[in-house]
Amino acid sequence: MPPTSSPRSSPPTLSIVVPIFNEVECFPKLLERLLVLAGRLEGCELEILFVNDGSTDGTGALLDAAAAMHPAVKVLHFSRNFGHQAALTAGLDHAEGDFVCIIDADLQDPPEIIPDLLGRAREGFDIVYAQRRSRTGESWFKKATAALFYRLLSAVCRVPIPMDTGDFRLVSRRLVLALRSMREPHRFIRGMVPWVGFRSVAFPYDRQERFAGTTKYPLMKMIRFAADAVLSFSNVPLRISTFIGLGMTCLSALGILVMLYLRLFTVYTVPGISAVICLILGVGGVQFIILGMLGEYVGRIFEQGKNRPLYVVAATANLKL
Repeated sequence: MPPTSSPRSSPPTLSIVVPIFNEVECFPKLLERLLVLAGRLEGCELEILFVNDGSTDGTGALLDAAAAMHPAVKVLHFSRNFGHQAALTAGLDHAEGDFVCIIDADLQDPPEIIPDLLGRAREGFDIVYAQRRSRTGESWFKKATAALFYRLLSAVCRVPIPMDTGDFRLVSRRLVLALRSMREPHRFIRGMVPWVGFRSVAFPYDRQERFAGTTKYPLMKMIRFAADAVLSFSNVPLRISTFIGLGMTCLSALGILVMLYLRLFTVYTVPGISAVICLILGVGGVQFIILGMLGEYVGRIFEQGKNRPLYVVAATANLKL
């Protein structure tokens, strides 16, 4: 369970949550750019919370060294790799700021616009999501599939998920407290935030090229992430299965009527077994697809029923649990 909020005499105004996994090349520059923000926040207190998602490349040692040098830097170390969404969840569970900003560690999202996001939040918005105006350094395939994903998600989900947005956003404390109550294991925070509601506004920006290293979201991981997004916020796949079943039943009934007519009222019959075999294989394939869709939903119910923690913390720095 997430920690409960306790009264704070002088809470930090802004918490920056950074999930990080094997980013030893990016971390020094990332830390430098984040620490510079303290001077741009007009005297406001800043908390930078790194969530180490089981890094194995020396990132953990760099995080501990940064926490020893800078009291504003706080670190959560996972016992193993639990995934990006679990790391975001841990950051939100332990962030103490009146506002919380989520940003990735690869520097594709510029930390320099965080004060601008905070400025919009102070105008009365609970959610200020950074909306990508351009995506520098990404392949045409990545851009095309991302655009297709957001539009498909918008078409099948009841929750209005903003187009062309990632996890980079700034949210109010009351929205964070609402998110802490949502403990489903298959998490899609980009959908959970608008599901909560409250006032929101977009802040357009230009996404930059990754500073160093390689992406932690290869194709198969992106496909699983997209499946979690759709299955967590829509039952449209189940409805599609129903419509496919109804359609095939109607076609089968029509085929039976045609064959009976030919047999009883004409001299023609339907010859050969090849068409029958193809039809059986086709129907069997559709049945397996539908069973697979049902299995995905049942599997999520199974995972939810086990009620395991979303993550396990192995160690912390500058942070009391």
